[in-house]
Amino acid sequence: MLVNTFGPEGGPPVLLLHGGGVAGWMWDSLCQSLERTHSVLVPDLPGHGGSADEPYRSHVETVDELAQVLAQQGKDAAAVIGFSLGAQLTIELASRHGELVDRVMVVSAQAKVMPFTDLTLQTLGMAAPLARRRWFARLQARELFIPPHLLEQYIDTSARVTKETLLAAVGDNLRFELPGEWSDFRGRALVMVGRRERALMRDSAAVVHAALPSSELEVVAGCGHGIPLQRPEWFNARVTDWLLA
Repeated sequence: MLVNTFGPEGGPPVLLLHGGGVAGWMWDSLCQSLERTHSVLVPDLPGHGGSADEPYRSHVETVDELAQVLAQQGKDAAAVIGFSLGAQLTIELASRHGELVDRVMVVSAQAKVMPFTDLTLQTLGMAAPLARRRWFARLQARELFIPPHLLEQYIDTSARVTKETLLAAVGDNLRFELPGEWSDFRGRALVMVGRRERALMRDSAAVVHAALPSSELEVVAGCGHGIPLQRPEWFNARVTDWLLA
């Protein structure tokens, strides 16, 4: 798994986990805000971006890889920020490898199992070739609030996601349930969701927060599913304040 690093080696470590269908480039703006003060780790998750040749197999295998990345740094426990698919991985990482994680920001994590998952995946599999069509990628980019200067990177990343990766990542995403160990996490936790996201996502944020009452729940007005890209300046400032608190 490709991991890009930014900032001083001795800085407090921050791990940024992107969503499905995008790659580490979605954090470019945030990296610029953090790289002067933090050691920032930005992986391209399996099957995505620079790791496109390594198929996504499961959340469990991916989290184990991420735990190795953190362990090999030999630094203090990390702050972990994840969006969508990356937010589910953030929860799993904090739940199963809490000794490596100081605090987490969980942005737009689905935490309620989708009904008719098998039918959804069957339909998705048939539609997979559309991801290589520019017109379809452009439509998807609007849903994620991909800014114009990142559109070509999104189209390229989307086109390189294989059907195998798509079905594995989305399958685990749709079936995701909170690990029991999440309630035992002792670090700081911020759960964030857009007020304009689907009811499923807002309900999921409430479930994640309720399972860890020490966490903070933040509903962001005016935002849909794509807060870090939809409101980057606000989000970057929020992350900076959260890391310093």
